[in-house]
Amino acid sequence: MTKRRLQSLPVRLASLPSRLVTFDSGDRGRSQASPWRKRYKTARWYALRLRIFARDGYRCQWPGCGRIESNTSLLVADHRTAHRGDERLFWDEANIQTLCKPCHDGAKQRAEQRGRSR
Repeated sequence: MTKRRLQSLPVRLASLPSRLVTFDSGDRGRSQASPWRKRYKTARWYALRLRIFARDGYRCQWPGCGRIESNTSLLVADHRTAHRGDERLFWDEANIQTLCKPCHDGAKQRAEQRGRSR
C-alpha cells in the first residue's frame, strides 16, 4: 500500500460573493427609522425607569405574573400605550409600567401584535 500526501485545497473563499444582506440605511437602521429611540439612551430616561420600578415595588405589572425582581437589568419600563414618537406619551409616568423581561418580550409583544395593547 502506497502512502499519498494530502494536497492542499485551493483557497476559493475570496472569490465567492457575499451572501450577507444589509439594510439600505446601513448601521443606522432602526434609530434612523425611529429617531425618538435616542431618548432611551438619556439620563432622564434612566432616572425615570428607576422611579417607575420603585413605584411598582420592582414587581411585574402583567396580569397573572407579579414577579418581584431586584436585578433591574431583568426589568423593562414599558409604555402601556405605544407612544410612536409622541413626546407627551413617552415621558408620561402614568403611561409606563414595570414588566419582567419574559412578560415584556413574550406576552406583551404577542398582545401588541394582535392589536390588543392593554
